[in-house]
Amino acid sequence: MERRTIGAGALAVGAVGLGCMPMSWAYSSSRQRGEESLRTVHRALDLGTTLLDTADMYGPFTNELLVGRVLKERRPDAFVSTKVGLLVGEQHIVANGRPGYVKRACDASLRRLQTDVIDLYQLHRADPEIPVEETWGAMAELVQAGKVRALGLCAVGARGGRRSGARLHDATIRQLQRVQQVFPVSAVQAELSVWSPEALETLLPWCEARGVGFLAAMPLGNGFLTGTLTPGQGFEPDDVRARHPRFTAEMMAANQPVVVGLRRIAARHGEGVTPAQVALAWVLAQGRHVVPVPGAKRERWAAQNARAEALRLTSEDLAEVAELPRARGSWD
Repeated sequence: MERRTIGAGALAVGAVGLGCMPMSWAYSSSRQRGEESLRTVHRALDLGTTLLDTADMYGPFTNELLVGRVLKERRPDAFVSTKVGLLVGEQHIVANGRPGYVKRACDASLRRLQTDVIDLYQLHRADPEIPVEETWGAMAELVQAGKVRALGLCAVGARGGRRSGARLHDATIRQLQRVQQVFPVSAVQAELSVWSPEALETLLPWCEARGVGFLAAMPLGNGFLTGTLTPGQGFEPDDVRARHPRFTAEMMAANQPVVVGLRRIAARHGEGVTPAQVALAWVLAQGRHVVPVPGAKRERWAAQNARAEALRLTSEDLAEVAELPRARGSWD
């Protein structure tokens, strides 16, 4: 697989990453199977997908434990990214950016991941009660201590209501400007996909101008862009899509033209090419500093995603994607 670099430190990773969250968090729990997830991670590594993206809150903790079982055997093959800053309660999630907590959380993540260093440590969310510079300073000390190689900021979920376009990531960019004064940002993780392209307006150019890597979260639109979901199929109560404004039966039906367009482009590239691969190839085409991180918990999906790196979209393909209808949500 092609290698791409993250940050000024030129940390090399496979062009397509693996989001490990669905293996133990946020998606249908009845379909989460530990042994199958382990096989999925191994298969991804076999195909050159080196970046494994997890977080201490996924589970909580169980996702890091799962990834740690693989790292124990194959640490040299993997680039491990995990996150800090969110605590999971019974019915709520709260931010904690206190320096002492960040350092303890890092040590706990290292134990669960069965490694002595985290390649990319991301701040999951800034704590509104703690200046972000203090949190980032504690994370920088972890780099100096040799426990972490590079730092990143996770902007997933920083949507701010229905704002779109250039305004969407204004707060994130202001936050990035603040932490850059303390210690270099190597990567930013934010949503980017065919049906959520807002990062192209300001956030992606900000990263490119400064040599900051961009990890594209949800590049397959929470599974919608794979073309495997049926409008009205329903989701388990613990599945994030059960409350997502684009996953009501009405909106899934209304957004089918997006999938139809991806399927049409896939057909031009030959038998076996899928809408999901076109969606990932589109993300890859947005810049050499961009690494899509699709979530997967099945070997076949991880393999399909990895092979998207070889798909080269033409200018005609890219123009056709640009003309696809805007994705709609229940608020529209």
